[in-house]
Amino acid sequence: MSDALTAGELVVRSLAAHDVEVVFGIPGTHNLELYAHLRSHGIRHVLPRHEQGAGYAADGYARVSGRPGVAITTTGPALMNIATAAGQANSDSVPMLVISPGMPLAHPAASTGYLHEMPSQQRALSGTIERSVRVMSHAELARELADAFAAFAGRRPRARHIEIPLDLLKEKAPVGPLPAPSP
Repeated sequence: MSDALTAGELVVRSLAAHDVEVVFGIPGTHNLELYAHLRSHGIRHVLPRHEQGAGYAADGYARVSGRPGVAITTTGPALMNIATAAGQANSDSVPMLVISPGMPLAHPAASTGYLHEMPSQQRALSGTIERSVRVMSHAELARELADAFAAFAGRRPRARHIEIPLDLLKEKAPVGPLPAPSP
């Protein structure tokens, strides 16, 4: 096992391992753990005016560069703002990865209005894109990230979404070697 990492740093290390050079998105209170690690891993951030713009910028980047476009949103309405762009990328076979925080792991099922709460961000996007998943551990997060990039390289590329519970984003856990980058 290697050092303990927050899930936020695990995401950024994985993006760097898959040669991601730029991400698009809007920093917000709930996703700052992701942004905290971008510069130290050599990943540039592009700030649009709106999450939908982040999605279309990631889509355009992927179309022009031939590499997956990556967008980071915050929770609830911000994630829904990127859904149109992710749906378009999905239907046009454009590789796009959307990363967002979500409700904490131990949050009660009852609606409390916490954190731009939605009944299910994962279900909201799953009808629009190829895969939307809420991860529950660092190991699952590492697998989903590796699987997304393998799918982008080895199958018809589509849009994917990974939701990371807010407390997991900040939680440190021992992390083994990252899954190998896709060929």
